[in-house]
Amino acid sequence: MNAQISAYIQEFELLIGLIDPKRKQLLDEIAGEIASRSSKAKLNFICTHNSRRSHMSQIWAATYADYFGLSEIETFSGGTEVTAMNVRVVNALLKAGFSVVDPRGTNPKYEVAFDRNRPPIICYSKVYDAPENPQSHFIALMTCSEADESCPNIPNADKRYPLYYNDPKEADDTPWEGERYEERLKQIGVELYYLFSKIK
Repeated sequence: MNAQISAYIQEFELLIGLIDPKRKQLLDEIAGEIASRSSKAKLNFICTHNSRRSHMSQIWAATYADYFGLSEIETFSGGTEVTAMNVRVVNALLKAGFSVVDPRGTNPKYEVAFDRNRPPIICYSKVYDAPENPQSHFIALMTCSEADESCPNIPNADKRYPLYYNDPKEADDTPWEGERYEERLKQIGVELYYLFSKIK
């Protein structure tokens, strides 16, 4: 794994104590559900535009599946409509140490890697039930309340959890947008580190 990302993850270990106890209960519940499947879970992170929080979550989840030796966990992301993965997310990922290949285009398929010896995570905006996403027997993790409200039913999802995060887009085009995206990437990184550390 990239040394910078490894260092970032080690920092997360020190921040677990800052997670709200009620939030930990939710993360524990999700971890228990994954463990009950003998760690052969399919996780689909869903947000309205599949442009920010859902991608951050999928990328960290894929990273931790490798980090904790949970290779049978598969990670996906999708939205309720197609836009594009936001370039501000790409900038935050690069700053954290991820490698990102940008093919350009209106909805580019970014190749995001945490280790040059592992296949990259292909990230681009798509609907949650796109053909490349699981069509049944998966866990739906709703990363924004808007998507949760607009999708009262996720067909064929075995379980559904409200794993909400504040949208960093509120800082777009302000002097602190970079800081806000880095904060959100870090928050998701800490919480999903805790979640994956509890899968046994």
